[in-house]
Amino acid sequence: MNQVLCLLVLASGALGCQTVATSGDDAPARIVDPTDEGRAALQEAVNAALHIDVLLANDALTNTSLLVIEHRVPKSIEGSPAGGRIMESPFQFRLVVNGDDCVLVDLRDDSRRTLKDTSCVAEE
Repeated sequence: MNQVLCLLVLASGALGCQTVATSGDDAPARIVDPTDEGRAALQEAVNAALHIDVLLANDALTNTSLLVIEHRVPKSIEGSPAGGRIMESPFQFRLVVNGDDCVLVDLRDDSRRTLKDTSCVAEE
């Protein structure tokens, strides 16, 4: 089964659509030879999935296929971290390679975003 995904192209401001295979051809992957363009593609994909801007490390997804985004710690009125536990589960994404594509999968709903300008290899 194929699923149609639309990706926002930042440079042109245009909307581009791409079909991404969702068959059993996925393999957990990690990013190799990260570039500024690839990092920007990952950043945009995560921001779009979460509908907020997040801060990612430059080496995100280079050592493992799993990306975990923790919720922000609430602040008290004074601005210091509030006490107590965060009860919400963190956001989790899995990078997979499908054919020649690096695909970021949101594990909450299995939505998929192809990462442009990104090289990845299957995890061993």
